[in-house]
Amino acid sequence: LDPIKAAFDNGALIRWLDFNDTWLAAEWGHPSDNFAALLAVGDYRCRSPGVIGDLLSVGSLLAAAVCAYEIQGVLALENSFNRRGLDHVLLVRIASAALVAQLADGGRDAIVSALSNAWADGGCLRVYRHAPNACERKSWAAGDAASRGLRLGLMAAAGRMPAIDSAIGASQWGFADVFMEGRAPTLARRLASHVVENVLFKARYPAEFHAQTAVEAAVSLHAEFMRRRDDVAAIAIETQESAMRIICKRGRLRNFADRDHCLQYMVAVALIEGDLRAEHYADDYPGREPAERLRELMTVSENEGYSRDYLDPQLRSIANSLQLIYRDGGKSEKVEIQYPIGHKRRRAELPAALEEKFMRAGTIALGEPEARRILELFQSAQVDDLPVSDLVDLCASCSQ
Repeated sequence: LDPIKAAFDNGALIRWLDFNDTWLAAEWGHPSDNFAALLAVGDYRCRSPGVIGDLLSVGSLLAAAVCAYEIQGVLALENSFNRRGLDHVLLVRIASAALVAQLADGGRDAIVSALSNAWADGGCLRVYRHAPNACERKSWAAGDAASRGLRLGLMAAAGRMPAIDSAIGASQWGFADVFMEGRAPTLARRLASHVVENVLFKARYPAEFHAQTAVEAAVSLHAEFMRRRDDVAAIAIETQESAMRIICKRGRLRNFADRDHCLQYMVAVALIEGDLRAEHYADDYPGREPAERLRELMTVSENEGYSRDYLDPQLRSIANSLQLIYRDGGKSEKVEIQYPIGHKRRRAELPAALEEKFMRAGTIALGEPEARRILELFQSAQVDDLPVSDLVDLCASCSQ
């Protein structure tokens, strides 16, 4: 594929099951979306020697990813684009454009050009992430943004696109006036490696991240729920303000994309199954109707303490609590979980969970021996010097 189409496809593959990493602040997003553009330009660079540079190693690709994570994540710390109806993938376009310009051997002027034109592209409406319009577009929107960022980065590096000096600040026509009521986006901290060090991993459940601790709480109550299923009169969920806005849904859920962004549906499946997997969102999942009926018993309310701790830079919790209420007036334990397994405060649990996740998915796609081979490669120092194209070849040959 040409690199622009490759970036789109990579982005769709990365995001399709909403099972990648997450960054939560004033804005939300998935920094690993940038790998869609970085992997494509790295492979293109290796296969086109002298066109945009020499061979690019996986180590250099990962170093670029640290920068892309930082740009996207630090912009998200204090700039809430979602409150103005804009989708977070605009930050994927911006971060990808900057790093592609650099990886395509562009200098400072090229990076400034790529960035200014990425801002000039404007915003992307969040309408496809929310009821009643939630649809498959939310699964390819990041691939679309990454491919656009890659296109702008390559054009800038080739010297075919001058910078737009006041793309953000121009009166009336700039990004700030058009989308942000005149407030220019700010950087909350000096760019370094804060984001990659604190990013949230989805290690266990393919679910929108604000629901991760709710699903974990539901799994812990699974045995009791199944034992007293017919006695349950109500289910009380407490959550953060962000979850109330994004994934608290009533009424009909129309498709896979609607279900994996519904807090009540995810909790219902976890109570019934004791787990949550991608197939549980499908139209033909046998437990879908029982899960839908269980949603009707649920009340969801904001816990203001959870909302405060969510925004506290020293905590960044993503708390949920869950309690079963029985017809006889009794109640289950109120299970409260502040931090999901992918949080920095639970890093000790993470490596084994991520390896299990990779082997489970990799074995399905590649077969167990080849999945193990790739895992062992990334556990060794050899991966740093491996050309990006060799990594791509390894994955492509394994999947055929």
